[in-house]
Amino acid sequence: MARAGLTTERLTEAGAELADEVGFERVTVSELARRFDVKVASLYSHLRNSQDLRTQIALLALEELADRASDALAGRAGKDALTALANVYRDYAREHPGRYAAAQFRLDPQTAAASAGVRHAQMTRAILRGYDLSEPDQTHAVRLLGSVFHGYVTLELGGGFSHSAPDTQETWIRTLDALDALLRNWPEP
Repeated sequence: MARAGLTTERLTEAGAELADEVGFERVTVSELARRFDVKVASLYSHLRNSQDLRTQIALLALEELADRASDALAGRAGKDALTALANVYRDYAREHPGRYAAAQFRLDPQTAAASAGVRHAQMTRAILRGYDLSEPDQTHAVRLLGSVFHGYVTLELGGGFSHSAPDTQETWIRTLDALDALLRNWPEP
């Protein structure tokens, strides 16, 4: 019988909090059981294993990010939309580093197709329509934006920019300006 008060949602949220505290890679069912002061076996009626827990955290993070992005993008277009989306990712990573790492977790194709990751791609493509890009350039641009956002955030969180001036905010703004200029003047193949 399942322990009273334990649900998959509650365990997922606690796992996400744990990820933010200790790092996503250190989240396990055993670690979560310690947090609830229960035996590991009592969690197996809610979670199959640590892989399932990580998948649930990844899905939660993708959903949270998509909700934030949707709110931030409402009524925006062009550079304003690009900046809003970029800031959502950066702010989320700063506030929830473990969850942000979870959002990068590789999901099986069926789970990925049913996840909020699809909303992320749709929102990014909606922004790119304002730059008048057609396929395959739109897909190249989606990949470029994801790479730049993730790369910058990962380096910043890891302290990669903390050793020199100027301030990282100034570089972030210049990076977004450069992306906007590139998207407006997308090179022909």
